[in-house]
Amino acid sequence: MDSTTEISNRLVPRAFGDLRGWIDALRIEGELHEIEAEVDWDCELGTIARRAFGNGDGPALLFDNIEGYGPDDDVWCRKVFTGGMSNYSRVAMTLGLPKDAPVRDMVQAVRHYLNQQVAPVEVETGKVKENIHLGDDIDLYKIPVPRWHREDGGRYINTYQATITMDPDTGVHNVGLYRGMLGEKKNTLPVLLWRAQHWGIHFEKWRQKGMKMPVAHVYGWEPSMSFCASAPVPTGVCEYDVMGAMRGEPVPLVKCETNDLWVPADAEMVIEGFIDDDPTTFEMEGPFGEYTGYFGGDQGPKHVTQVTCVTHRDDPIHRGTLEGTLPKMLNENSVTSSVQRAGIAWNVLERAGVPGITDVHCPAANNGTTLMIQIHQTYRGQAKQAAAAIWGSNSAHLRYKNIWVVDEDIDIHDYGALDWALAYRVNAAEDDIIFFPSTFGSLLDPSTRLADRDPMLYGTGKWTRMLIDATVNLDFDPEEQYGGNRYPSMVIPHDQDQEKVDLRWEEYGFKPDKEGP
Repeated sequence: MDSTTEISNRLVPRAFGDLRGWIDALRIEGELHEIEAEVDWDCELGTIARRAFGNGDGPALLFDNIEGYGPDDDVWCRKVFTGGMSNYSRVAMTLGLPKDAPVRDMVQAVRHYLNQQVAPVEVETGKVKENIHLGDDIDLYKIPVPRWHREDGGRYINTYQATITMDPDTGVHNVGLYRGMLGEKKNTLPVLLWRAQHWGIHFEKWRQKGMKMPVAHVYGWEPSMSFCASAPVPTGVCEYDVMGAMRGEPVPLVKCETNDLWVPADAEMVIEGFIDDDPTTFEMEGPFGEYTGYFGGDQGPKHVTQVTCVTHRDDPIHRGTLEGTLPKMLNENSVTSSVQRAGIAWNVLERAGVPGITDVHCPAANNGTTLMIQIHQTYRGQAKQAAAAIWGSNSAHLRYKNIWVVDEDIDIHDYGALDWALAYRVNAAEDDIIFFPSTFGSLLDPSTRLADRDPMLYGTGKWTRMLIDATVNLDFDPEEQYGGNRYPSMVIPHDQDQEKVDLRWEEYGFKPDKEGP
């Protein structure tokens, strides 16, 4: 029985119904903090989130009292929810696992769900249609969109939404997560659209047909929506199908009012529109506090969603999130990426036929930019094969710049163990550090020269990727003085000595769990 089959037997997929059902579940589990004090949308809300999220140990936040968006103000929305996925316990809940499940189980759950599909169902209407705004009635500033950071180029509304586009040739929908802010007008939404992204591929197809691309931005539904929107779901698979597998039920979809896209029927809010390739329609967008922990995507003219309709529930809740991972400062993207990118990498390795993979991990602190692979090594070059498989896949766009490969006696979730392996199993003179130059990379990584991050010229950034092969070197000859092994023996107690000490541990005055006195 392989590991994904084993984990599938322990998963309990759960449909929360909508964002409010998810919030209720978090409240019951003690995972939600509601803020009733008046909060300014201009930087104060973002600063609260930054401090509350902490190092992945803070609660989800529901802001009920936002300055300028009170009961007497002419607005559509008065509440903001953020942080629903900013710690591992809530990711585990989303994946149908116990809250205290180890990260490795979450990675295996992602691997399982990416291979499952439950098709959505089309319904006539839903709660998202309770209010419909068209024409001059459209005013995006009636939504309490935060300015998350002081240096952000504006109020970013697209931070943890789901953006829906469609392949004009096949009709297959894509559910992605791409940034966007409130525009110069009340009905415009400038976005960051790259050719290498899935919606960028869709956009190019619409452009070649001489047509504007229809788009819908969806705010607030079950946690599986933004989780799947932010994950590189395999090409040819619709995220709605994976969402259905994660929740154990089909996703109910309704048709948009002004285009042919389909969106979750009970979402909190949907912004419909079209994106034009005409530069005269562009507006200034950026910079934005990006996942790297730096401000990225400098201010410049960008594509714009020309809004044609807004539909929303009664008293909707805006769903957004704080971006920008820093040391000991995690957020939703960093925590979810840690799980998603590890699961996807493991699947890539398995499909490529790399044997002996025993664990894969992406530390949350770097959003999947660094990948740790643990293997049962049986032949020369196995670590290099693993790195080549990852870097040759489309999943490597924006991620996996640096890869560590270690033997199965090294815990890849323990930086101390990794540092030990780096110190005593890596020798640059033995080709244990390999560079893979001038590959596609992240346009937002400030360690790449700005000139090499021009999306109009290159479509993507340029990286030199690095492999640290921290496995025992199988090119070493077995040595007589090492007992016929390639390396000397490690200073680990023999089994009989360990068993004797284990039996007498309490007699020495220690606690049964092997802690100190």
